[in-house]
Amino acid sequence: MTRILYLQSSLFGEDGQSSRMARTFIDGYRQRHPDTEVVTRDLVADGVPHLDLARAGALRGFSESLDDNQKAVLAHSDALVQELRDADLVVIGMPMYNFGAPTQFKAWIDHIARAGVTFKYTETGPVGLIDDKPVRVFAAHGGVHAGQPYETTTAFVKQIFGFMGIQDVRFVYAEGLNISDEVKRQALARADAETAAELTALETAEA
Repeated sequence: MTRILYLQSSLFGEDGQSSRMARTFIDGYRQRHPDTEVVTRDLVADGVPHLDLARAGALRGFSESLDDNQKAVLAHSDALVQELRDADLVVIGMPMYNFGAPTQFKAWIDHIARAGVTFKYTETGPVGLIDDKPVRVFAAHGGVHAGQPYETTTAFVKQIFGFMGIQDVRFVYAEGLNISDEVKRQALARADAETAAELTALETAEA
């Protein structure tokens, strides 16, 4: 049985274009693998709090003793990390807001990127502690931005997952969604075709 961790980060919830793209991929995967389990974490509706000093102290280990609230923060983080460890495939719906990833996604990262837990520092450099697995990111852009230096989402997502040991990160983009109805239609059609290709490639790799 395959377990998918699905991270939804659109402010529009299931109606967001990135969410719809991700669900298309998941539905296509489940058609091929009916026994697939999907663990959905809606980072907007059921979000992870942003860091403050007390929360960072619990996660980073610079508090000498943890109070009950910090212990709860650490337990929540441990659960998020375990979800990532347990997943065979990670699917992310990723809108771009002001050239970057949603802050809700960044808050999730801040709670799982933990020294000694998901990565470690060594004399020869950092080492990821999460086993490599496929991460498929479905990115929705109002304009045409992929590949531009100011579009920071792609580099950030690949860098942070790679830092934790996950190298197999691929993006499917739908761009120009706010330019015109025709551009949007063509962009979503291309994204659907790329999604189908990703499903085929994964099935081939798993065979």
